[in-house]
Amino acid sequence: MPPAPPLDDPLPDPRDPAGGRLRTPVCDLLGCRWPVLLAGMGGVSHWELAAAVARAGGYPTLGMVREDPALIAQEVLALRRATDRPFAVNLIPAATDPALLEAQLDRCIELGVPAFSFFWDVRPEAIRRAKDAGCLVLHQVGTLEAAREAEHAGADLLIAQGIEAGGHVHGRMGALALAAGMIAQSALPVVVAGGIADGRGLAAALAMGAAGVQCGTAFLATEESFAHPYHKARVVEATAADTLLTDVFVLNWPKGAAVRVLANSITEKLDGRLMGHDPAELPREAIAWDGELPRLRYSTDSPLRTTRGDLEAMALFAGQGVGALRDIPPAGTRLARIVAEADALLAGAAERRHEREPVR
Repeated sequence: MPPAPPLDDPLPDPRDPAGGRLRTPVCDLLGCRWPVLLAGMGGVSHWELAAAVARAGGYPTLGMVREDPALIAQEVLALRRATDRPFAVNLIPAATDPALLEAQLDRCIELGVPAFSFFWDVRPEAIRRAKDAGCLVLHQVGTLEAAREAEHAGADLLIAQGIEAGGHVHGRMGALALAAGMIAQSALPVVVAGGIADGRGLAAALAMGAAGVQCGTAFLATEESFAHPYHKARVVEATAADTLLTDVFVLNWPKGAAVRVLANSITEKLDGRLMGHDPAELPREAIAWDGELPRLRYSTDSPLRTTRGDLEAMALFAGQGVGALRDIPPAGTRLARIVAEADALLAGAAERRHEREPVR
């Protein structure tokens, strides 16, 4: 059972200038203090990390892709013991056996999960199932067409994932360019994801009219993250130039599914960029284990706290914002830094605008 949690960060006082500068429709929709979402990183975004982000005022997502419904229940209940703040559960229909997906949705709805975060192909039936149960739907997309499809299917919020993002990457546009197009065409709040690891990214997103940001790599490199210490260390040592987009880590996913990872012996040996790798043609060779569960070479599994084996050869997910990450603090500290830097930048911009205004 989780230890007794610290007090949650209180919701903002409307008289607080920082709360006003950073408060967006996302805060009201999701019930969070700051417009910063934790990405639903499979295996990494467990209850400890989600609770830490929630208590610090962000919006957490549990990464539950392809997980057993029993584990989902365990994670949801642990998170609720740690905080009473709202949260989402991330599921990925395109990468999940239909029977398992149905069981996942059933269990989440039975548990009263307040929101779902979906990704990859837009599956209207999954969105409809969530909406019929009274849940919010956040949908991450990589193209303008997918954004239109998700909105038409009933999504409440769109996440514009740019090519800079770590992990699975659906589109090929930059995050800000994609977000700009989505803001222009949609009435829904748009959150920016991809390469955002500090307050400069949050300030830029808000300045362009986005409703917030979603961060993955920034929270992977924190104390509460379930990522293996080796993965965290590689992230904080890396720069953007150390990442690449490849489809060699494709087992468990559709052919050609791209991921952004840190270069390693696998990507170097196979020149593992976007080469149309087919999971049906790749060998199944165990190189690591979580307990008795094998982790295969070329799979999408990243090394977790519990993983032992050839960690270097696994998928070391990381976005292009890695250069801003140089330590492994508590997640609440990471979030506080992002918020403080963004607030200072936006306050400075407002002051400069005021100074340029003519005296009347």
